[in-house]
Amino acid sequence: MIVRLLCALPLTLAILSSAPALAQETNRFALTEPAAERFQIGATQVQRFGQGKPALILIPGLASGPWAWQASIRDLARDHSVYVLTLPGFDGLPAVPGQGMGAAQASLGALIAERKLDRPVLAGHSVGAMLALGYAAQHPDKVRGVISLDGLPLLAGTEDWDLPQRGKMAADLARRKPTTAQQFAAEQQEYMSGTGVIDMARADELARLTAKSDPAAVMRYMAEAMTLDLRPVLDKVTAPVLVISPYFQLDADQQRMTEAAKSAYYTALFEGTADLKVVSIAPARHFVMFDQPDQVNKAIREFLARLK
Repeated sequence: MIVRLLCALPLTLAILSSAPALAQETNRFALTEPAAERFQIGATQVQRFGQGKPALILIPGLASGPWAWQASIRDLARDHSVYVLTLPGFDGLPAVPGQGMGAAQASLGALIAERKLDRPVLAGHSVGAMLALGYAAQHPDKVRGVISLDGLPLLAGTEDWDLPQRGKMAADLARRKPTTAQQFAAEQQEYMSGTGVIDMARADELARLTAKSDPAAVMRYMAEAMTLDLRPVLDKVTAPVLVISPYFQLDADQQRMTEAAKSAYYTALFEGTADLKVVSIAPARHFVMFDQPDQVNKAIREFLARLK
């Protein structure tokens, strides 16, 4: 039951969050915080907010942009330099051919090197957390801490898959043909209202924001993520790791899953991590930063306070 529920989170987001841009209108969740600067690292767009150390690098999840982190930007930029990435193909940024996850990690490394960032804290939502964990495992000396908002070392529900199964599912997903904009819009709204966030008005507006992403690019990122299993390299992540686990009782009742059971499941998937803390936040769904922004920011600030 746990697997069934959690597997739906990242997988459904990839399928539902990939429509062409819909009609433009005012959206209360669009990014309004003015960036101190905006620049490109390869094909990745970067916006910087605030100043101070340690620096934080925020990585949105599939089909998302800086707007997904707006509440945290407002809070954290008072004391820190906050760099927010937008990956190619997401949030209206043009897509580029080739592999996305590898290029995104290369851009992350280039940002740290070019800006001479001293062991920044990496924070990712969903698949963005996979990117952060992967980089921290490859470059443990360059990372001060890792924050995961409902992101895991592999797609939830795939922990028993072998490599051929991952490859087959990834190939099937990569071959998926896009449907019409109207179909995508309906699916997005259904996902956001059923899994993404608690508030239905938020669901409608967030679905319109994810619709700005390129559908083919989202499918490519998702297919690549499906092949990943970072569990064997978690012991190489020497920096402390904070995992924020959202919990919503109404959803959990259908799966007969307690809050403690979900936290235990997440903890088990991170087995081997040297310094791990799992924080459950309720009531909240996958986009926990919209359902409970104050709780998320509090957990992040407490985590940052103990970093060296």
